Amino acid sequence: MATKPSAEAPPSPALRRGWTTGTCAAGATKAAFQALAGAGFPDPVEITLPRGGSVRLPLARTELTADHAFAAIVKDAGDDPDVTHGCEVGATVAPAPPGSGIRFLAGPGVGTVTLPGLPLPPGEPAINPGPRAMIRTGLEEVAAATGQPADLTVTVSVPNGAAIAAKTWNPRLGILGGLSILGTTGIVVPYSCSAWIHSIQRGIDVARAAGLGHVAACTGSTSEAAVRRRHALSDLALLDMGDFAGGTLKYLRRHPVARLTVAGGFAKLTKLAQGAMDLHSARNPMRPEALADLLRTVGAPAPLVALAATANTALELHQAADALGFPLAQHVAEQARAVAQAVVGDAVAVEVLVYDRTGREVGWAPGWS
Repeated sequence: MATKPSAEAPPSPALRRGWTTGTCAAGATKAAFQALAGAGFPDPVEITLPRGGSVRLPLARTELTADHAFAAIVKDAGDDPDVTHGCEVGATVAPAPPGSGIRFLAGPGVGTVTLPGLPLPPGEPAINPGPRAMIRTGLEEVAAATGQPADLTVTVSVPNGAAIAAKTWNPRLGILGGLSILGTTGIVVPYSCSAWIHSIQRGIDVARAAGLGHVAACTGSTSEAAVRRRHALSDLALLDMGDFAGGTLKYLRRHPVARLTVAGGFAKLTKLAQGAMDLHSARNPMRPEALADLLRTVGAPAPLVALAATANTALELHQAADALGFPLAQHVAEQARAVAQAVVGDAVAVEVLVYDRTGREVGWAPGWS
């Protein structure tokens, strides 16, 4: 699951951190088991984080019956623009047969894995290994304190999770019915974009597990629609790379596929051609001097070279090149392909496609015949 970062400039390091859905699920589960064991609901509940330290989270709702306990925590993502911020993450804990251990189930709003290539096999609830480990740790702490065995069924739920999941990568990754419960460190770092990069990597894993030999990494919906038409690729082969060229290319170097299409708009692929691995306009603005150097190298008309130093936007320069009949986007495609190929290595053949804002192909650097 991934959310898209804001288009604004990244904020200062003073912004508030938050907690992952995995941390919230672990807290809710621990609180529910403590109540089920007869020790009452701890409020706030304290959770040990995977890399040390702990966090105390308030409970939003609780319920205790003779055969189960339920607790819920409202996720606070801090200052990160996360679609799951404000969601209620709940856990129902019920006794299981002696010696059966801990079994995880997907409640309403939590997805189920249906495709190979993810960290969990098909059929399992989309509660990732990191959160499962956090949940087990919390349950074992309660078991040690109360003397109750940790033979339990844990059902994690997120109201409205199915609707929220439609805004994430889950449907494309074959995670159906709701959200994934995520979190490696338990902490949400504002604007780290780690969830998006994680989803790109899982998309590559799923494509490889499905035996696909060709994937496309696209910077946005316009280039994705255009490359889908050009190559007739399935959803599994389409990676929403966004600004994260580095995260995509470096992962493909370690987990290669035979063919990679990099597709995007002129401005973003100009940055890739200049060697940038982060294509965000605020974090990595286009360097006019580098573009002017490229224009001189490829023999562009002098007025175009001069404009490169003063143009307000890449679009202005592209339009000027079009008016002069100079194939600037083609040269950008070729240089971007060379940069991408160098990052992924020889095991992956790379082509680059450059599109304008209407979806018209304006540059193509082939990687295979």
